[in-house]
Amino acid sequence: MSDQPEHYFSEQPAVDDRERTIGFELDGVEYELTTSTGVFSGNRLDPGTSVLLHKVVPPEAAGTFLDLGCGYGPISAVLAQRADAEVWAVDVNRRALDLTRRNTEKAPGTVHVAAPDDVPEDVRFDEIWSNPPIKIGKEALHGLLDTWLPRLKDDGVAWLVVSKHLGADSLARWLTERGWTVDKHASAKGYRVLRIDRAAD
Repeated sequence: MSDQPEHYFSEQPAVDDRERTIGFELDGVEYELTTSTGVFSGNRLDPGTSVLLHKVVPPEAAGTFLDLGCGYGPISAVLAQRADAEVWAVDVNRRALDLTRRNTEKAPGTVHVAAPDDVPEDVRFDEIWSNPPIKIGKEALHGLLDTWLPRLKDDGVAWLVVSKHLGADSLARWLTERGWTVDKHASAKGYRVLRIDRAAD
């Protein structure tokens, strides 16, 4: 269980700020990140995020990437390992944004840490990575995806990790109904990784 999960999608978490350090290894790189109470999965690398990072190959070329619902920044930290990467780390939680800023300040790539409304309208993404906030409710989640997925470039791809028991398959069906091409890329530890592309004309 993450600390105070009802607060992680609040702009200003109500719980006291108690920081700690967590670490994980990926592709031979050791990551040590500062996290805190009041942010998503503040006491460990979330299992869904871990599945996403281990099942999807990080971008192999320069590009502009979105970490949607960045939390304290583990996905952003990985995406920013390329010096030619431009990463937008987006969250509504101000404490999470501050942590992501600190956790990526020494990354080789460029990381823009921003609230949703602070991302310029003309920015388009080569890839979107997200462990989306399922618990905000179906309507809000659908609104979130309807806002950001259209900002993929024409040949862009989105990667979402969703718990099977929290509706991964129903979300995949909804995305297909919205006109996206959805592939169940991988499954592990009760999670599905969905690959989302623009449907061919």
